[in-house]
Amino acid sequence: MNFKERCISLLDEEGMFEDSGHRTRFKELLDCYGDYPFFGGGLCKCMYLSAWDEVHFAVMLEVLTGMALGKERDTGEMRMQGEALARECAGGEYYVFQLSNAFLDGREFCLEEGARMEPEYRHIIGQALKAGALIEKALG
Repeated sequence: MNFKERCISLLDEEGMFEDSGHRTRFKELLDCYGDYPFFGGGLCKCMYLSAWDEVHFAVMLEVLTGMALGKERDTGEMRMQGEALARECAGGEYYVFQLSNAFLDGREFCLEEGARMEPEYRHIIGQALKAGALIEKALG
């Protein structure tokens, strides 16, 4: 079983997909961009996070398409875009972009004490952190 299959299987087994749309969007990103030189564990975690809804999926798809067309070899440009977007956001969106950047940097992410955000964002971030650990496990 290859990484993509292990990853989807582990996430399925642990019930990490919110609905069939979330799973389908994630699988589409993984299938389309999982073999590019810029793909790695951090990006895979961002794919899971962005596949949560259509809006974030569309943003990720646009960024990845641009990276593929530009023959990018790493996620450096994506990381800079994430920083810029985080500065423009507040509440839960801000923390989602902070989490994405942590994934891309390969560093731990902890919500600061007293972080103010809508409850659905706490759920999304919590699930993405759990999924991130499973993605690491799939990477071996």
